[in-house]
Amino acid sequence: MAAESRADDISRYSFLVMFANDELIDAGELAFIERLALSDGIVDEAEREVLRGIFARVDTARLAPAVRDEIDTFRARYGI
Repeated sequence: MAAESRADDISRYSFLVMFANDELIDAGELAFIERLALSDGIVDEAEREVLRGIFARVDTARLAPAVRDEIDTFRARYGI
C-alpha cells in the first residue's frame, strides 16, 4: 500500500487552528504538524511545499524561542 501525503491535512490544520486564532505557531501546534508530516516516516515534496508556506507566513520575531529553534531544526532536517 502506497503512503499518502498529509499535505492537505497540514494545510487545513494551519488555517483552521494556527492562523485562525493568532497567526502564530505554538509548541503544541508545531508538534502536531510535525507528526502529520512524519506520519508515514517521510516528509514528501507536497508536505515540504505546504510547510514552507506555513513557516514563511509566521512572524518569527513573535514566536517563542524554543518554537523558532524547532522550526529551524525541522527545516534543516527535512529540506524545507
